[in-house]
Amino acid sequence: MQAEQHLEAFLKQLKAERRLSKNTIMAYKRDLHDFLRFCSREELHELTELNSHAVRRFAAESHRLGLSPRSIARRLSSLRSFLSFAVQAGLISSNVAINVQAPKPSRRLPNTLDVDQVASLLALEGKKPLTVRDRAILELLYSSGLRLSELVGLDLNDLDLNDRTVRVTGKGQKMRVVPVGKFAAEAIQAWLKVRSALAGSDEKAFFVSQRGGRLAARTVQARLKKWALARGVPMGVHPHMLRHSFASHLLESSGNLRAVQELLGHASISTTQVYTHLDFQHLARIYDQSHPRARRRED
Repeated sequence: MQAEQHLEAFLKQLKAERRLSKNTIMAYKRDLHDFLRFCSREELHELTELNSHAVRRFAAESHRLGLSPRSIARRLSSLRSFLSFAVQAGLISSNVAINVQAPKPSRRLPNTLDVDQVASLLALEGKKPLTVRDRAILELLYSSGLRLSELVGLDLNDLDLNDRTVRVTGKGQKMRVVPVGKFAAEAIQAWLKVRSALAGSDEKAFFVSQRGGRLAARTVQARLKKWALARGVPMGVHPHMLRHSFASHLLESSGNLRAVQELLGHASISTTQVYTHLDFQHLARIYDQSHPRARRRED
C-alpha cells in the first residue's frame, strides 16, 4: 500500500499539533505499520480500496494473534485517527474504521491498599534527606491522587503551601489544581528544608535524585518497593496503587463520583466509575443508617 509517506506526515502532525509524547507517537507508528503489513497480505494497495470489512478482518486477525481487547482497541483508535487525517487531506472520502468496535475488555478492578496499610506505608521514620524526600513523595501521591508522571514532572512553583494546593500537568497537557492534605503539606515542608542538600542550584524540579537532577519515575517505583517491603505492606505495591487507594477511599467517604473525577483529572466519568466497587458491608451499613424503612427492628 502506497501509504507510508502519508503515515509519516500523520506522525509529524501528531507531534506538532497534538503535542503527544514520544512513546505515544511510537505506539501509533507500530499500530499503523502492523495495519499496513496486514493490507499488503490482503493485497490492498491503495487507501481508497479500504472498507469496513477489511478493518474488521484486521481486528479479527489481531484477536487470533492473542492481542488483548485493550490492545485491539488501541490499534483501531490509531487507525481511526490516521484515516481521519487521510479524509482531511483529501486522500479518501470517508473514514471506514469509524464504526468498527473492538471486543469489550473484561472489567478489572484496580488493586488498592486499605486505610491501615496506607498508614503503615506512610509512617516512614528517619531524617536522612532521601527518607524525608520519600515521605513527601508518598504522602503527596496518596493525598492528591497524582499519577507518577505528574509527580516527577512537578516544578518548585507548582506547589502553593499557603493555599495547600498543587498545580498538575496531566494527560494531554491538561492543567488542574488539586488540594494537598495536612500531612502531605507537613512532609513537603520538611523536604523543602533539606532539598538544597541534594538539588543543584539551578534545578527547578521539585523532587530530585541523589545526583541533584529531576527524579526519574523508575527511581520512585524502586523506592516505593523498598519501603513497602520494609513496612510489611503486601508485595506488588506501585505508585499508581496509591492513586487507586486515594480514589477508592475518597469515594467511599464522600460518595461524590463527579468530585473524584475532577481530582483525578479523568476526561470521562466512565473511567472514574471503576472506583465504585465499595464492599457490600459498607453499602449495607450506609443503607441501614440512611433509608427510613431499612432500620432493623430491635428483637
